[in-house]
Amino acid sequence: MRRCERARRLAGLLFLSYILAGCNRAGDPEHLITFWGIGREGEVVQRLLPRFEALHPGIKVTVEQLPLTAAHEKLLTAFAGDVLPDICQLGNTWLPEFAALGALTPLGSQVASSPTVRQADYFPGIWDTNVIAGTLYGVPWYVDTRLLFYRRDLLRQAGFEAPPKSWDEWAHMLAAIKQRVGPDRYAVLLPLNEFEPLLVLAMQQPEPLLRDEARYGNFRGAGFRRALSFYVDIFRHGWAPPLNATQISNVWNDFGRGYHSFYVSGPWNIGEFKRRLPPQLQSTWMTAPMPGPQGPGASLAGGSSLVIFRRSPHQQDAWLLLQYLSSPEVQRQFYQLTGDLPPRRESWRDPRLAVDPYIRAFREQLERVKATPKVPEWERIVNEMQHVAERTVHGDLTVAEAGEELDRTVDGILEKRRWLMQHGSVQ
Repeated sequence: MRRCERARRLAGLLFLSYILAGCNRAGDPEHLITFWGIGREGEVVQRLLPRFEALHPGIKVTVEQLPLTAAHEKLLTAFAGDVLPDICQLGNTWLPEFAALGALTPLGSQVASSPTVRQADYFPGIWDTNVIAGTLYGVPWYVDTRLLFYRRDLLRQAGFEAPPKSWDEWAHMLAAIKQRVGPDRYAVLLPLNEFEPLLVLAMQQPEPLLRDEARYGNFRGAGFRRALSFYVDIFRHGWAPPLNATQISNVWNDFGRGYHSFYVSGPWNIGEFKRRLPPQLQSTWMTAPMPGPQGPGASLAGGSSLVIFRRSPHQQDAWLLLQYLSSPEVQRQFYQLTGDLPPRRESWRDPRLAVDPYIRAFREQLERVKATPKVPEWERIVNEMQHVAERTVHGDLTVAEAGEELDRTVDGILEKRRWLMQHGSVQ
């Protein structure tokens, strides 16, 4: 009886194994890949996937949408628990951190043989954000940058027919506008808790913000002092109100009523100004590239890239998805759904991009964007820069003292990096 019972159990197990094997073949879980997206992009990407799955019938994609406020922590927790997805959207300033952890698949060889991902078609500055110590770890998905939004009618009333191309021209315009609008209005809005405007000015300098292979701060250098001096002078001349964003009731309404004539912001505000300003004001505003110290200036290469995690068992399938999302046609669809700017020149040939007058300045600016320093500690560093700059605007520090304090703080932040580099643990 025992022998028969064992035989029946064995037969049952074999039958169950056969059924499960059949289910595996039907569902093909070996070709089920996971994609993590952040915020709005994580929601929208799902609308792009049916065509990918139709082109690759053996592959299924599951998407998890991460809230922006929790995404960084969840990615680190997933790394520690070895439960990262196959492919992910990763902010450009986070990429050095995950590269240092050894979490990312190098993509240089895949790109070299790819008919879709062509480096020469990408704006150089945004491509460079994905290269760490000579190794490519990601492919740009969309690009973000900062430039000028301005009231061209108010500039014209102050005697100017075109936006500024240099710092001297910009300062001349700011002074003229302020003189015309009086004590209750301003020429430019630069919220003190937004680090991007000062960072743009600093990145327009020839000197790097970190020195000696990013081991130490370089904020005492002539370049940052020059940028901080120009930034602080804007407030000391009364051209900008010394306010942070929480003290500003509504930036769009203030722009519409002429409280300020210039505003440094990103592409998402094109849609906001179109929606929020009344019809009679739609012809009064425009965008322009950032002015630089001597002429047209550089700006930030922000945005997100697509990465594949090293521990993914589906490297080939994840690369197929990355190529699909990187194709110009899909990038144009992604732009229409999100307003996120494409990182490839070919994608900008879409007539819907070409005819939008507010977008043209972004296309020009993208040829002059720069990557921020590629260290995992960069977000901490730039927050310290913003705090010190705010104190300088309020007169608590001189420009020279600000640079010295920043270097002391940043050198402390980078202490672990120096130790790891000394012991050959990081490049």
